[in-house]
Parts: sequence; C-alpha cells; structure tokens
Amino acid sequence: MTVFAATLRTIHELGYAGATMDRIAAAAGVAKTTLYRRWSSKGALIADCLLDAFGPVPLNGSSRDDVMTSAVRWIARKISEPGAGAAFAGVFSDAINDPALREILATRFQEPYRLALREALGEPDDRILLFIDVVTGTLLHRMGMTGEPMSEGDTATLTDMILNALR
Repeated sequence: MTVFAATLRTIHELGYAGATMDRIAAAAGVAKTTLYRRWSSKGALIADCLLDAFGPVPLNGSSRDDVMTSAVRWIARKISEPGAGAAFAGVFSDAINDPALREILATRFQEPYRLALREALGEPDDRILLFIDVVTGTLLHRMGMTGEPMSEGDTATLTDMILNALR
C-alpha cells in the first residue's frame, strides 16, 4: 500500500488525531524515519496526500456558471471520500496554531487550485479565495456537524447560492 493510501485509510479508521506518523508508517509498511525524510510533519504529509487524492480540479463547461458548478461538485465528491474529509478538516484545524503548516497549505495545497480557478473564471484573487472559502468551509462544516457529506440536493442549493452571490 502506498503511503498516501495508508494515510487516508488510517485517518478513516482511527480519525485524524489517532492517525499518528507511527501508525501511518506501520500501515504503509515503512519506517517512521522514511516518512520524516520526505515530510517534515504530519501536516505536510496530509497536504501532499490530499493533493494526490484530489488531483487537478476539473473545470468543465462552456460557461462561467458551468465551470463553477463542476468545481463545487468535484470538491463535494472528494471531501466525501473515506478519510479525505477528516484529513482535510484535521489539517486545517492544526494549521490554526501552526504558521509553518499554514504556509504549506497556502503554497502547496491551495495555490494550484486558486491559480486554476483564477485562469478559468477570470476573477480577481479575492473573489477566488471567497469562492474556495465558502465552498470548502460549508462542506467541511456539514461533515463536522453530521459526520456525513452534504447531500446532492444540498450541494446543488449551495452551488446556486454561490453562483448568485458571485454574479
């Protein structure tokens, strides 16, 4: 099993707090030192793991609304994958008090998505960041409050709300 697959599986089984570097290493069949040679912290590992799991944002459609809709539906699906939502929420929670982790998340995780959305939508950075914040914040809040991903119907309503607000 790859380190990234072991990471998400461990988080899914034990929760974010329970998924220590020791447990991730054991699940991946590698030494903990192997992880630390590549990643300086659990947060750095999680950021790269999420990038790998999420891949590039698919910006599909011929209109601005279609592109934004595809982005919302994509992140809603990705956050609902086993371990991904907990990893996403956990690493952001850790970043509140960890400036180094915030920097990793801003540069290695958020930046590629921000640039892709800015290019596709032609919006200024502050509007792109608002879009990212509203979508991910809402989806993670729902998962944190209910333990379940947002329903398809609620995702469609969220999308409509965001489209109306950004017009």
